[in-house]
Amino acid sequence: MKMLILSQVLVCVVSVHLELPVMAAGGTKIRDSESASHGAEDAFHQIADTYRFPGFEIVQFTLPVLSHYSYLLVSGPEAVLVDPDRDINGYLEYATKHGLTIKGVFLTHSHADFVAGHLETVRALNVPIYQNAASGAQYKIEPLEEGSTFRVGKATVKAISTPGHTPDGMCGLVSSEGEAQPRAVFTGDTLFVGSIGRPDLLEGTMTAATLASMSYDTWHNKLSKLPESIVVLPAHGAGSLCGANLSDDPSSTIGREKSSNPYGQKKGRSEFIAAVLEGLPDAPQYFKHNAAMNRAGPPLVDWNATATTAKAEEAITKVTGQWLVDLREAKPYAAGHVPGSVNIALRGRLETWVGTMVPWKAPLVLIGSEAELKEAVFRLHRVAYEGSVLPYEAWTQAGLALATSGTITPAELYQQMQAGSAPILVDVRMPHEWMALRIGTVVNLPINRLAELSGKLDPNLPVVAVCNSAYRSSLAAGILQRQGFRSVASLDGGSAAWIDAGYPVYGNEKQTATSAPQRQVQIAERISPADLGRLIQDLPGTFDLVDIRPPEAFQDFALPGARHADLADVLENPGYLTGAGPLIIVDRDGSLAMMAAGILSQKTKRPIKALHGGLEAFWEETEMRRAVRAVPLPGGGARPQAMPGPGSAPRPATPPPTPSTRTPTTRKSAGC
Repeated sequence: MKMLILSQVLVCVVSVHLELPVMAAGGTKIRDSESASHGAEDAFHQIADTYRFPGFEIVQFTLPVLSHYSYLLVSGPEAVLVDPDRDINGYLEYATKHGLTIKGVFLTHSHADFVAGHLETVRALNVPIYQNAASGAQYKIEPLEEGSTFRVGKATVKAISTPGHTPDGMCGLVSSEGEAQPRAVFTGDTLFVGSIGRPDLLEGTMTAATLASMSYDTWHNKLSKLPESIVVLPAHGAGSLCGANLSDDPSSTIGREKSSNPYGQKKGRSEFIAAVLEGLPDAPQYFKHNAAMNRAGPPLVDWNATATTAKAEEAITKVTGQWLVDLREAKPYAAGHVPGSVNIALRGRLETWVGTMVPWKAPLVLIGSEAELKEAVFRLHRVAYEGSVLPYEAWTQAGLALATSGTITPAELYQQMQAGSAPILVDVRMPHEWMALRIGTVVNLPINRLAELSGKLDPNLPVVAVCNSAYRSSLAAGILQRQGFRSVASLDGGSAAWIDAGYPVYGNEKQTATSAPQRQVQIAERISPADLGRLIQDLPGTFDLVDIRPPEAFQDFALPGARHADLADVLENPGYLTGAGPLIIVDRDGSLAMMAAGILSQKTKRPIKALHGGLEAFWEETEMRRAVRAVPLPGGGARPQAMPGPGSAPRPATPPPTPSTRTPTTRKSAGC
C-alpha cells in the first residue's frame, strides 16, 4: 500500500503495482525518468524481484540510474549471470552470500547503453560466455544458434534467435528438468514490458526500418506464439533510452504482452514499422561507442585506480574540447561554480547525461567533494568515461573567481509573467514532454541540442530554463553560460514545483490580480452508462477512455477503445492533464473513478468525467450489454467479456499467468 497525497484536502490509500514515485520539489509527484530516484542507493545494484519455479529461481537485479535489469539464474548451488553490467561486484557478493557458483554468462545481444560485464566476469571466475554465434564478438564465446541449449543445475536455457533491436538479438527460454513447457524467457532488449527495443542504434549498413521489419517477424512468428503463461524478463525498464514508453513493471507474461503491448497490436508490417520508428528520443552519442566496445571486448578496469587530480589554476585553461562537469546539486552550483563548468549532478542519471552531453573521448574534469569524485569515477566506468578530478574546495581555497547562475521560484516567475516582464522561458525537455504539459509560452530547445539551438536566442536577454525537476534546467544554465549568455536562471523545483503551487499549465492565463493565484474548485462530471454507450458507438476516437481496475479484471472484460492504467499513474502522470477531448475514467462501481476525476479536475481545464456506477452499472443499464458474451472458465462457469467495436478483431480471453511465486521487494524509479 502506498500513501498518495492527492490534494490539500484529500488523502487516500491505494494498492498499486507500480514503483513508488519520488517526491519532486514541493511534494508533486511526476512520473518521468528525470525527476525520479535521486537517492544514493539508486546508483548501485538492488534486488528487484525473485521468481521461483520448480527446480530453479531467477534473481532480478536492477540498476535504477541505468534502468537496467540483469539476472542470476539459480538452480541448486549453480548459477548463470544474464546481461551483467561492467560493475560485477553486486553479483559476486550475492553469489558468495548464498553459496552459489557462477558457471557462465549469457548475453542476449550487444548492449549499447552500458559496457557489459562479460569480460570482467571471465577475469574473476574464468567462465564461458554464451552468446549468439552471429554477434561478431572478437573474444572467445560459446556460440549459440537457433535451438542451442545449455544447462544450469536442473534448468535448461534454450536459445531463440530474435533479431530486431539488433541483428544478434537472442532470447533465452528457461525450463525445468522434466517439464516440456518453458517457465520464463530472458528477452534482453527484444521485448520490454509494454514496448520493444528500438531498431535505430546500430552503426552500419542495416537501416532502422530493416531491423524493425525483423522485429515484426520476431514478434509475430516467434514470441507471440509462445505459451501465454511464460514470464517475460527484459533487460530494461522505464527510463531506458533503448526503447520508447517502457512500463514501470519489472516483468510481464507473454499473454499480457499479447493483450496490452501497443506494438504487438499492429497487425500489418508497414503499420508496425511506422509505430516502432515514430517518436523515438534521440539516442545518446555514446551508445554507438559502447556497442562497438562490447563487440570488440571491453578492456578490463582497475577499479581501485586513483584518478589524476587537476590543478585548480589549470582547470579553466582553454584545452580544446575540454568539459568541466560539476557533480554537486543544483542550488550549490547556482550559488557558485567554476567558470565554464556544467552541472550534471551525481544524484541522478550521471552516466547517461555525461554520455549524452560530453563528446566521446573529450578531455573531462570532474568537480565536487572527495566523496562525490570517488563515486563518479567509479560509476563512469560503466559507460567507459574517464577523466581527471578537481575538488571544489581546491578551487575556492585558491581564491579563484566563481561564476553564478540564478534560480527563480514559481511564485516569482508567475508574478513576472502576470506583469509582462518575464524572461524568455526555455523548456529543455524533449518535444513530447513540453507538448503534453508546459507552464506558459515557451521556446523548446531540447537539452541534448541546446548548445546548437541556442543560436536562435539573444545572449543579452535574460533566460529561464525549465524542465520537470530542475536537474536538466541546471545543466542547461551551464550550457547557456558556455555559449555566452549573460543572465541565466533555472526554475527552482521545475514544473513539478509549479504544478504543486497551483499555477496554470496552459500558457500564462490571468488568474487574479494578486501576486498569488486563487485556486478554483473544478467539479468533475459524471457520465451515465447510456451516454457513454452512445459515445462509444457514435463518436469513437473523440475521447480517451481509461480503465483503472486491476489488470486481471481488465483482461477479463473491457469496453471497446478502453486502455488500462494504474490508478497511481492516472493521478501522477501530467500527460493525463492534456488531450484533444475529454478523459473518461471507469472502474468497477464508480467510486475510485469519481475520486480520481475530482482530483484531476483541480489540475486542468480538460474535461474529466467518471462513469456513474462504474462497469457494474454499465452492464446493467446500457444497450451495449448485448455486446457482452460468456467466456467459459476452467471448472465451469463463465465470465463476461466485452466484444470489440465495429471493424476490430475479437480479443481472445487471456488466461491468468501461472508463474512461480514471485517475491517482490521495494522498487524505486529510474534516476533522473
